[in-house]
Amino acid sequence: MPTAPPRHRASSGPSQRARALAARRRLYLRRRLVAGLVAVLVLTTLAWTADVLASSGGAGPSTAGAIASIEAGVEPWQLPAAVSREVVVPTAGGFTMLGGLDAAGASVSTISSFTTAGTLGASSSQLPVAVHDAAGVRLGTETFVYGGGSPNTVATVQRLVSSSPSVAHTAVVSPLPEPRSDSAAVTIGTTHGATAYIVGGYTGSSYLPDVLATTTGDSFRKVASLPVPVRYPALAAARGVIYVLGGEVPGASKATADIQAVDPATGSAGVVAKLPQPLYGASAFVLGSIVYVAGGESPTGTTLTTIYAFDPATHQVLFAGLLPQAVAFAGATTLGTGARAVGYLVGGEVASQSGTDAAGVASGTLRTVLALRPSPYGAPAGRPDAGSPYQGRLLIADRGNDRLLVLTPSRQIAWVYPNPHAPAPLGGFYFPDDAFFFNRGKGIISNQEDNDTIVEIAYPSGKILWVYGHPKHPGSAPGYVNQPDDAYYLRGGNVSVAAASNNAVLLISPSGKVLSRIGNGVDAHVPGTSLAYPNGDTPLANGNVLVSETNGSWIDEYTPQGHMVWSVHFPSIAYPSDPQQLGPNLYLMTDYNPGGEGRIVEFTRQGAIAWRYDPLAGDAALKMPSLAERLPNGLIMVNDDYRHRVVVIDPATHWIVWQYGLTDVSGTAPGRLSIPDGFDLLERGGITPTHPSTG
Repeated sequence: MPTAPPRHRASSGPSQRARALAARRRLYLRRRLVAGLVAVLVLTTLAWTADVLASSGGAGPSTAGAIASIEAGVEPWQLPAAVSREVVVPTAGGFTMLGGLDAAGASVSTISSFTTAGTLGASSSQLPVAVHDAAGVRLGTETFVYGGGSPNTVATVQRLVSSSPSVAHTAVVSPLPEPRSDSAAVTIGTTHGATAYIVGGYTGSSYLPDVLATTTGDSFRKVASLPVPVRYPALAAARGVIYVLGGEVPGASKATADIQAVDPATGSAGVVAKLPQPLYGASAFVLGSIVYVAGGESPTGTTLTTIYAFDPATHQVLFAGLLPQAVAFAGATTLGTGARAVGYLVGGEVASQSGTDAAGVASGTLRTVLALRPSPYGAPAGRPDAGSPYQGRLLIADRGNDRLLVLTPSRQIAWVYPNPHAPAPLGGFYFPDDAFFFNRGKGIISNQEDNDTIVEIAYPSGKILWVYGHPKHPGSAPGYVNQPDDAYYLRGGNVSVAAASNNAVLLISPSGKVLSRIGNGVDAHVPGTSLAYPNGDTPLANGNVLVSETNGSWIDEYTPQGHMVWSVHFPSIAYPSDPQQLGPNLYLMTDYNPGGEGRIVEFTRQGAIAWRYDPLAGDAALKMPSLAERLPNGLIMVNDDYRHRVVVIDPATHWIVWQYGLTDVSGTAPGRLSIPDGFDLLERGGITPTHPSTG
């Protein structure tokens, strides 16, 4: 189809003054590039130093003047169908999604609108031409979709005009100057006086350097030329300048780390900084005054979880956090401006995952929606623990792999047990159901539920300090235990444990003597007499113990002498697990198996449910979670046993904001778990914040 003449004629050439301005701009950009590269080298050194600090607890969360890290969360709702490479534009109260690729790899013409709460709006409209890898913008009340693959690259421009929340009119209008896919678009200006810019892309045979501008949406003029032509760039506009971050390039390198700046006012463009790694298919957001780049794919085909902060004022590039779901080629948009802005990653693809970049759904096309905002709790950008929900070290009882792991805040493995220098005890290290730090982080106590033993291990040497029980020989006689759960080391050296199949909570001395017993061995809830299959025995600050009885769904508080202080029945909870006290009359527990999917609840002694986390499907749903604890910043950490992951949930938004492990995929490689069944946190100074009185 021939190209329509532009509605606004461009001038025949730049004036002498414009050429002088452009020359000064290019000199400025070159100087900024040198400064940016020096800054990256300096920040790399600072980041290494910060990791040393973080290993001993770090310096705390964001401080005034620092660039904020990012809280990125998996929304508790999901798309009706998996999609990637679609256009997403902001709308009132949410966003509209147009076109894309479905899970079978076919272009779609679907138009769907969502609120930020996940409500799907009614619409019968579809794109006239099904496309993917298109660029798109919203100009006033009109949305434009530029080019794309259908499946071959096209020059088609499609316009969507909304006449009501549920009715929209679509049409094919004047085409682009040439076929263009794999590009990105951004607007600069006010809502009714904005200019859209289309950057990067591919004709089907060559990469496109031209940056096109349009104020009408369907007539175009060239305003600049990229020094490094790219496909699949991340794109953002800040302070009137367009930033092109990464992208695919021709040749063996496949992707670039270049950050290119385009000044549409002068027509100048240049490389001003470098990302820490080459990537393409990432998404960019302006949150506050900072450009953040999230996800993408590396030249090796690894889908990324990294988030980088780029400061347009200084051209510094800083590590800003990790996504809880690896993603590339997602639809992306930003809702709101300034400090209230929230970025959205909608759908997308996962090719492969490995190491610290492994998190979330393992591969394929996604139904996931991710939200990004400046972190209210994480360390600032530029540190290895940027955006992390915890400081110090995280201990995980990786039950299905018969091992313990200790992680840094950046999801690096710092310690594994057993290891060649710290072999397992006699009888093996089998089925570690829980693990907790004690003696200010100098030791770890772990109960092997199906090995019928409790062990104390020196940390980090791995030396065996104490063992109770007989491997794979359950019993109730002195020195024996049957299915031990939640073993805690108490001040003074005694150990409490819920002996589930003994139907008792035991207090054991360092010499192995049972000092006291709650429950007479009968599987029945009889206050002060018997317990019905207890699986939790959390020590309380007042010296008492919080007990969960799974048979019958009871939560009780007992004194060490066996006197019941209070008890509450939860008929709506199928399998109460590991209750924790949060306040004077507020408690937290998981429902391990309520008909197949797990949930988390906060409750009172009167049986009232104060808060719950209970997504029923999708990436946000839990499956047999056995332990949840509230972190010092108010977030909830939970081991999601049978989805093979440990996650952190923001209770205010119900977002999963951190994850270790691939969802529904078990494994032993870095970034993977198998039925994790316990965790504990060790902060600076040997503090165990979730159980300070016993650590």
